[in-house]
Amino acid sequence: MKKITLLFAIGLFSWSCANSQKADMPAREKNIDYPEGVTAVSAIEQQLDNSLSRAVLAGGCFWCVEEVFERVRGVEEAVSGYAGPEAPRPTYELVCTGTTDYAEAVAVYYDQSKVSYEELLTAFFAGHDPTQVNRQGPDVGPQYRTAIFYQNEEEKKQAQAYIDQLNASGKYDAPIATTLEPLGVFYVAEGYHQDYYPDHLSQPYVANVSRPKVEKFTKTHPELLKEEYKSDK
Repeated sequence: MKKITLLFAIGLFSWSCANSQKADMPAREKNIDYPEGVTAVSAIEQQLDNSLSRAVLAGGCFWCVEEVFERVRGVEEAVSGYAGPEAPRPTYELVCTGTTDYAEAVAVYYDQSKVSYEELLTAFFAGHDPTQVNRQGPDVGPQYRTAIFYQNEEEKKQAQAYIDQLNASGKYDAPIATTLEPLGVFYVAEGYHQDYYPDHLSQPYVANVSRPKVEKFTKTHPELLKEEYKSDK
């Protein structure tokens, strides 16, 4: 199900509320020049500090996941894209059909001296519902699955240990549905998807679906936030 089809169903009543929040959003520096269409991740990474580490995670709509990680201390850039085992170049329209193995995902570029991989996992699981299978709220299909695309055995080991810990904690009423998948390829999504949240706060989907997820993370994990987001209410 495409997110765009939900906009009118959600309603336009949220416009004034969301629009009033725009003035309160910290200014975000644009560090990357994104092309209009889908591109190989290498075209983006060459614009970043090569000392940064990368994690690739999927938790439903990438607009929501990207915004959560943009607020995490030590994260230099969060890039929306498509992750999966397939080689053919995807597009948003193709992935939205749910007929590919791609998931809407986010590549998180972070400084390991400021934030650990385990802390990124904390932010990831706090920013979505990891018990839902092939969906997140109104977004339905395998492209919206919850997944950790590990890049090495150490990441896989840490992610599995974290999932085991969550399952044992009793925090959730259902088992964690997050899959652990080896990262095959990651393509950077079309430019208009990048930094979508702060640029579209008055859009009904962002106001009613994305914003509650972001605010929940912000309130529950202030210890992980960049300084400019710690005063968010």
